[in-house]
Amino acid sequence: MGLLYNLFGVFFQIGLFSIGGGYAIIPLIQERIVQRYGWIPMKTFTDIITISQMTPGPLAVNASTFVGLQIAGVPGAVLATLGCVLAGVMISVLLYSFFQRHRQSTWVMEVLNGLKSASLGLIISAAVTILLLSFTGVSVLNEVAGVDWVAVCIFAGCLFVMRKFRLNPILLMLAAGVIGIFVYR
Repeated sequence: MGLLYNLFGVFFQIGLFSIGGGYAIIPLIQERIVQRYGWIPMKTFTDIITISQMTPGPLAVNASTFVGLQIAGVPGAVLATLGCVLAGVMISVLLYSFFQRHRQSTWVMEVLNGLKSASLGLIISAAVTILLLSFTGVSVLNEVAGVDWVAVCIFAGCLFVMRKFRLNPILLMLAAGVIGIFVYR
């Protein structure tokens, strides 16, 4: 029961501090789940983030469901997801009523601009973490021992095709997965 309570509490905190959502929250999830509590190893975390990106729904919610399932089965998945979502719902209701009252305030708009900048920094941090994990197998720059040049080439090819031809991202991910089957076999 203590583990379920901890799962709910940790993901409630993650949901509470998910400013920017999506990729911006990956460093916080990693710090809590992998580093602080050691519930899952970094490799499993990377796999969970990858799966969370490919499944419908917000990344933090999907990640909470997968982590909860990994750690404590279905009850863990339910409580981790509920913790993550509950905080967001509460914050959304409070922010909606606040912005309805202060929508003409320049001070509020300036605060929002600052939050956008912080959110961008968090997203870039998450992108760097994902790139490092994908290309080197580690998430800290000073621990890099070697580069997986095949992964770099797959990434560059996907980036080029996505930007140049606007190919459907799902088809692109499927193609990259098929390439991965043959290359990493």
